Amino acid sequence: MTQDVIALTPKMPDVHTILAGLYAGGPGMRVGSASEGAAVQLHASDGRPIVSVEAPLFIQTPGEAARLLGEDVRVNAPMWWTEVRASTAVEEAGHLAGAVAGRLTAVLGGTTWPPDAAHTDIVTVPAADAEAPSIVAGEDPLSVDVVTDRAAVVIQNRPIMAATSWFTDVLRAAAASGRELQVVTPPDTRLTLPARSLLDGLPARWVVRAPDGGYYDGRSGAVLHWHEGHFTPLHTSGNAAVADAYAACPDPNPQGERQLLLSLRTTHRADERLLLGGALEVAWEALTGAPPAGWSTAEPVNLPWAPRQLTELARTRAQKSAPTWLVTVGAADHPAIATLRITRTPAGVEEHVTLAVGYTAGRAPSLDVLPELAETLTTQHGLASMLIHLHTARADLTTPPRREALPIPVSFTLGSHAVRAVGRTVAEYAPAVHTTSLGPTTHPTLHYFLGDGTDPAAWKRLDELNEYLKGKGTPVRQADDGEAIQRS
Repeated sequence: MTQDVIALTPKMPDVHTILAGLYAGGPGMRVGSASEGAAVQLHASDGRPIVSVEAPLFIQTPGEAARLLGEDVRVNAPMWWTEVRASTAVEEAGHLAGAVAGRLTAVLGGTTWPPDAAHTDIVTVPAADAEAPSIVAGEDPLSVDVVTDRAAVVIQNRPIMAATSWFTDVLRAAAASGRELQVVTPPDTRLTLPARSLLDGLPARWVVRAPDGGYYDGRSGAVLHWHEGHFTPLHTSGNAAVADAYAACPDPNPQGERQLLLSLRTTHRADERLLLGGALEVAWEALTGAPPAGWSTAEPVNLPWAPRQLTELARTRAQKSAPTWLVTVGAADHPAIATLRITRTPAGVEEHVTLAVGYTAGRAPSLDVLPELAETLTTQHGLASMLIHLHTARADLTTPPRREALPIPVSFTLGSHAVRAVGRTVAEYAPAVHTTSLGPTTHPTLHYFLGDGTDPAAWKRLDELNEYLKGKGTPVRQADDGEAIQRS
């Protein structure tokens, strides 16, 4: 298990400041590097990695510290975010991580998370037991806690599990090795939308420690046990049992909170003048009244929203035949978060967007803007398809390890190219749904209204529409973020 301490400082930790922090381990410690030079490690005299200091990240997006670390962390952007990670394989390592982070804030100002972790003492790490396992060259015990033939197990104790660069690296490594990644957390940990999307899209499992000492799956509620080198569902009478902690404990968020979930796909001709991110920006402004606040390749989101910069990144990665996966966040006063996956295909360039917008009790999502949004996307941004759901869930857009209501479909939009592929007459007369024609009459986009987000019968309408379009070669499609991380 890792113990994470984060230093949030107004000034950049330079080499000398980081070295001052590393001196908290005393003269017997050795300094090395990890993650291809992206992190500095403190090693004990016998070679054991004890503490890892990640490269400082300059956060320019307001509200990121409070979003990922809790409302009590009131540090405003811009700031520097430096993660110090310690292995609990060594008893003193967590105390040493607090000393390293505490020395950074003592020199640079700012604060740490957790706030009571910081100090500036010298921490002595005793020599290893003679029977302790040796360190294999190239291994990083601070990344994965348990490795078997079937699973890579990571134990995390943060209140919010986010798609950090460290986490995405662990996902890639587990997928490349053919193992299932299993993330173990306490029952009060929640997932961000990007982290949940990655876990859903790869061979991975969210393992939650139940109050009774057992374990369960944070997404399905299935009771888990350790068997043959991994956590797997415990079956009784042929069925997987559901944990009481998952089914019985209500989520403590206020009643009446909802999320609007949007999944869209666009296609563009590959062109030097192509500017990506436009569809996401238009959807964001239509649903929140403002553009996105920031973007990044991981969480925390650190860069101001800039379509040209993200386009340049996607173009560079496409030259290496790699997809691009990004996270985008909005202003703190109106929660919104999205993932954007950009891929180069024989047909051109595709964007896959998953956007979630949160609504507190008393604030209702405006569904009236959806037809106009669909028309703008298809006439100006190459919309291929768009699917909208409403979800009774937390307005802060995190996922708790408890049973939640299913999101209910609201509408599905089929872009003009797909309409031509299906056949306009066929597509216009899809069964059991109200259909509206948008855009030019010669090349229309079709908007299928499925319900107002409160009627579960909308799922039956969506299934029938999906089967109907699938029979014509155009099924309803959604993005797979996990696949993008695995391939990148």
